[in-house]
Amino acid sequence: MADTQIRFGILGCAEIARKVSRAISLAPNAALYAIGSRSLEKATKFAASNGFPESAKIYGSYDAVLDDPNVDAVYVPLPTSLHIKWAVLAAEKKKHILLEKPVALNVGEFDKILEACESNGVQLMDSTMWMHNPRTAKMREFLSDPDKFGELRSMHVVFTFAADPDFLENDIRVKPDLDALGALGDAGWYCIRAILWANNFHLPKTVTAFPGSIFNKAGVIISCGAALQWEDGKTATFHCSFLANLTMSVTASGTKGSLHLDDFVIPFQEKEGSYSTSTEAGFTELVTGWVPLPSQHTVMTDHPQEACMVTEFSRLVKSVKSGGSVAEKKWPTLSRLTQLVLDAVKISVEKGGESVSVS
Repeated sequence: MADTQIRFGILGCAEIARKVSRAISLAPNAALYAIGSRSLEKATKFAASNGFPESAKIYGSYDAVLDDPNVDAVYVPLPTSLHIKWAVLAAEKKKHILLEKPVALNVGEFDKILEACESNGVQLMDSTMWMHNPRTAKMREFLSDPDKFGELRSMHVVFTFAADPDFLENDIRVKPDLDALGALGDAGWYCIRAILWANNFHLPKTVTAFPGSIFNKAGVIISCGAALQWEDGKTATFHCSFLANLTMSVTASGTKGSLHLDDFVIPFQEKEGSYSTSTEAGFTELVTGWVPLPSQHTVMTDHPQEACMVTEFSRLVKSVKSGGSVAEKKWPTLSRLTQLVLDAVKISVEKGGESVSVS
């Protein structure tokens, strides 16, 4: 194992950990080093089926991963209710943390995680993969162009998927003691992040949940939406659900242009991503079509977005380990802003659509 590679331990054998294990293997500056589960048998099977090297350490507890002095960083895909315990413990053990989203049940919990990371000098990043796709940087260029896009005025974001009956009954994302944020925490996190990203992470003044939020019998949100409003009149809406066909769309409208894509969370193909833009569009003379037509753009990437995420996280960890820099605050700051808005939406849902200030 090269000294330049960051050695990862994984806490738990969640399904998403399969994808991130592959991403760690693909990242040039990262290596799979350890896996821990409450079941040694489960951890052994996970390592064997997910590309772990024969030299990988297999542990029958999460604590054992954190106690291994050779583990540089941990990926934490545990249920959201367990994040505060294990992320804080990881930080106290000086392990850098790649934390699955949503990062916590509320911003109060996340602030405790932040405090532990800052006091122990460890890097923290959430696992919002699309943020690291090269397509995202190209779209940002368009949104920042005053001649092509102008000023953002409105957005609409949707992330839904039709969960099967087993998911709706048994998945951790519908269990109040494991992931009490439900669809809002799982799919809504992405929608809120996209809206904030397009707004340069300026917080809205208020959020207002739409009527008609749907809960399961345990009281967990399985479908909801909300409107966000800024003091300057900008608006954004989103819808997230476990009950509708797979949809991952973003539409951003500016004073001069617009941007649209249909696969913002997970690209249709892992090594390329497309989006469309339109600038100063109008109608044909008889209003039978558009002039000019929207432009189609495709961005290629050598690695899937999750590997790009691991590569960037590992670069930051290496900078801290080498003693040349402190942990970068950009990524935990974006996590906290996303959590703040998510918390406000949840409160508005619980209050039947009452407008809630974001602060």
